[in-house]
Amino acid sequence: MPTAAPTYPGLGGFLGSRGSLMLDVVFLAMFVVVPVLAFSIYQVKIRRRYDLHKKLQLVMATILLVAVLLFELDIRINGWEQRASGIPPGTGSPYFDPAHKWSCPAGISLIVHLSFAIPTLVLWIVVVTRALRNFPRPPLPDHHSRWHTRYGWAAALGMLLTALTGWLFYYLAFVASM
Repeated sequence: MPTAAPTYPGLGGFLGSRGSLMLDVVFLAMFVVVPVLAFSIYQVKIRRRYDLHKKLQLVMATILLVAVLLFELDIRINGWEQRASGIPPGTGSPYFDPAHKWSCPAGISLIVHLSFAIPTLVLWIVVVTRALRNFPRPPLPDHHSRWHTRYGWAAALGMLLTALTGWLFYYLAFVASM
């Protein structure tokens, strides 16, 4: 007799894991964001296409802000622990233990991920806001360039580390099975 598909709170994802819709969306979005971010940096550093860099950054910032807000709503309302644990019990991640949520491998990977994701979000907002306030229109190098370059690189590295640690957490919590 076939077993019914597990039911978790919230909308189910589309990647075939235990992840929710928004977990899957953010997981895939980072596969787009990282190369687009690299392309944007290439455009400004090598090609000197400042306006294209600005447009790409604003589009990415807007899309990521909306995705992160929807993702946070999903996590706050529906949680993630039940999906990591699996339904029925014993079908979840071997790397997640609800009794030791923050000391199991999935929990530790989430802590590491958040230690990059939260500062990167704040830094990216600061870098984009300062760029909009300080660069001329159309954007060209000026007195703000040195600061923007330094903290822009930090934000880009933070975004890469956020993506890598997010992918690791996603695998440990929602893909790996017992």
